[in-house]
Amino acid sequence: MTKNNSICIENKRCQLLLPLPESSFTWSNIQQDDAFILPVEDLFFPTSGLFASVSIATPEAGYLVAGNGVAESVACRGKGGGGGGGMGFKIRIGNSHLKRLLSGAIAGAVSRTAVAPLETIRTHLMVGSNGNSSGEVFDSILKTEGWKGLFRGNFVNVIRVAPSKAIELFAFDTVHKVLSPKEGDPPKLQVPSSLVAGAMAGFSSTLCTYPLELIKTRLTIQRDAYRDFLDCFMKILEEEGPAELFRGLTPSLIGVVPYAAINYYTYDTLKKLYCKTFKTHDVNSLATLLMGSASGAISSTATFPLEVARKQMQVGAVGGRQVYKNMLHALVSILEKEGVAGLYKGLGPSNMKLVPAAGISFMCYEVCKKIMIEEEDK
Repeated sequence: MTKNNSICIENKRCQLLLPLPESSFTWSNIQQDDAFILPVEDLFFPTSGLFASVSIATPEAGYLVAGNGVAESVACRGKGGGGGGGMGFKIRIGNSHLKRLLSGAIAGAVSRTAVAPLETIRTHLMVGSNGNSSGEVFDSILKTEGWKGLFRGNFVNVIRVAPSKAIELFAFDTVHKVLSPKEGDPPKLQVPSSLVAGAMAGFSSTLCTYPLELIKTRLTIQRDAYRDFLDCFMKILEEEGPAELFRGLTPSLIGVVPYAAINYYTYDTLKKLYCKTFKTHDVNSLATLLMGSASGAISSTATFPLEVARKQMQVGAVGGRQVYKNMLHALVSILEKEGVAGLYKGLGPSNMKLVPAAGISFMCYEVCKKIMIEEEDK
């Protein structure tokens, strides 16, 4: 068997330079006790993108690693019991910060796309356009715009949510790790570290990505006013000024910070309870999904009036709507006009969207962190 047709994995280290100009990775083996032969045709090599070196190996493979790049892939099969010849997949990330950022971005994009129609209905209900119930809004959108209308603004939403979730989850993990005491040490704070870390995560992500959130809301509500994301951005700058991109930032921070604090604190608490009850440190994906969903439901319900006021302030004077001076003015005005029910208008569809989105987000994040291993994870 020639070197061009196979990779021979033996106790001695051998290498084969594959034609991957996009990545320039050198594929080589991790030294194994047992020699085996792995045909090159059994591997799949993507030809472009950040992870051009990612491969899938047959069950006969042990481990195959790509070079010394920032992102390295590992196609692996667990040895011993439980494997059953199954196929595994890992990506080695040399930087732990990059690992968390990428995991958060993927989690945000997947979760928001999955619930995009519910997000559209929720936004319309909050600002009182296209109907007063989920069914009315759904029917109105289908009649006027078709199925595409349910995903209006989703591209912008993904552009916003991916970096926002990356920053948020990265900030939470980082701050929580710093504030958490080592085993046997006294607490560093008088309040739970996950509560503080969650608040910091919400503050950081909102501050960095708020203009994208405002543009996404405008594109969803003002269907005929803008052609696309860039048109909306330019018109806001020309007609209303740069400050308009941050209209409602303060109420957003007031709303997002407690939401994030409650969300992450609840999730961390449920996770610890699960580990203690089942005497394990490995939480499966289904449990993560359920715990994340429960956290989203609790935090969303607790802070929903602030979210309603924030959306009303973002829309501004469009269609002759009232312009609110501040968060308190918005809350009082809504309370006077619509009563307490007005502060919770859209809570049902909001939770229909936020609850699964929170669960999917946490689940994807944890799965991605397991796929993206570091040196110490091996």
